[in-house]
Amino acid sequence: MISRKKILLYNPLTVFYDMPLALLAIGTVLDQEKYEVIIIDARIEKDVDSLLKEHIDDAICFGTTVITGSPIKDALEMSEKVKSLRPDLPVIWGGWHTSLFALEPMQDHSYIDITVQGQGEETFKELIEFIDKGKSLKEVKGLSFRNDEGEFVKNPPRPIAAVNNFKRVDYDLIDVERYFEKKGKRQFDYISSVGCFFRCAFCADPFVFQRKFSAISSEKMGEELAYYKERYQFTDLNFQDETFFTYAERIKGFAEELINRNLNITWAATMRADQGERLPDEVWKLCKESGLRRLLIGVESGSQEMMDWMKKDVKLTQVFYCAEKCKELDIGVIFPFIVGFPEESDKSVAETVKVVKQLRSKSRKFDTPIFYFKPYPGSAITQDVVKKGYVLPQTTKEWAKFDYIGSSGPWVSKEKVKFFEAFKFYLKLAYGPKHKLLSYPLRKLSQWRCENEKFNFPIEKFVINTIRPKQRLS
Repeated sequence: MISRKKILLYNPLTVFYDMPLALLAIGTVLDQEKYEVIIIDARIEKDVDSLLKEHIDDAICFGTTVITGSPIKDALEMSEKVKSLRPDLPVIWGGWHTSLFALEPMQDHSYIDITVQGQGEETFKELIEFIDKGKSLKEVKGLSFRNDEGEFVKNPPRPIAAVNNFKRVDYDLIDVERYFEKKGKRQFDYISSVGCFFRCAFCADPFVFQRKFSAISSEKMGEELAYYKERYQFTDLNFQDETFFTYAERIKGFAEELINRNLNITWAATMRADQGERLPDEVWKLCKESGLRRLLIGVESGSQEMMDWMKKDVKLTQVFYCAEKCKELDIGVIFPFIVGFPEESDKSVAETVKVVKQLRSKSRKFDTPIFYFKPYPGSAITQDVVKKGYVLPQTTKEWAKFDYIGSSGPWVSKEKVKFFEAFKFYLKLAYGPKHKLLSYPLRKLSQWRCENEKFNFPIEKFVINTIRPKQRLS
């Protein structure tokens, strides 16, 4: 039997345990008779160096997926290590960061040879064939590379492909049980579409996918999920789509597939509020019957003026419609908000606080995480911020230090940060799931604090931290 050539794929360290869907997708499209795909996940493996040394001599390339932020640091270190062991081995970067910065990683670091932009399946399949045959990469759409003369070449983009034509993703490329163990539940990650039709000015998706969208049909989803359920015995399904509820008929068909196949699972997905308002009542009920347990509905601001400025194309009335519908059907919702935009008025902030309180008080199954705006690369708002003098990170290593979740921009006052950190704490205490250690008086006092925005003398915080000390993040 002819030995297969190894393709080494790497998932850098991150703080969550979603299955590496991007690596599974590109690994699946390769010819399994010619290539053996080895996925090394730094979040799962205890000794990645040993695994790397075990397989690197037989590999024809090393690829890693990278999102902007802290995962870059680990990706850089591993890429440099690969080159030290095999200077001849092509090092490929893909993912969101290289879709936004095609040339910079290679310009900053000589040990990165190729970057992939946008949807990766067809690009990676063609790339591997060209590498294997020693052909020039200048004909492969959707990637950038360093040529033999040391020049950086950016090839034309590859049009978005119909994901319904791709074969079923091979999850046997990873040990699914290890992800269930890390998650603490038998939750299966799945993506049924790519791209987004919408134009939100704070999001990089319009830049990467040019407002295009492609999805798997409801019938094919039913077939695939029935197969995966039989093979992996999961109990919960976590969709990773940007906008799952884009087409109501597709959602209706999907819910009917789950019901008719008697899969008996719960599921969670993303929804835009305007999509929820357009969704017929019968489809809402079908979704609930099929196991819908939680939605993520981005609100971003409680100010309609700010939402319009962000080109969200959603009305607050639509947000509250979805909230009432989910309360009626006993569906959980995460309603994310963003505060701290440059030049955001106090009136806008006050309106956001008001809407957060209104939504959070409707149901203990509703959550309202509040994030600070950070200028994520590729978004229209970021371009405006840069024009006004904000300096973005200039190198790949600087982008590795970029925190787009936990910190605020320099234009947000310390007083405002202090207020929102207290507000978030008391919201969770007042309206979050009931806990046997939290007494009724503590919850009521926290509700009073949120309603009146009185956060001085935080006795509840002292009590909670005494009873349940904050865990350190690993």
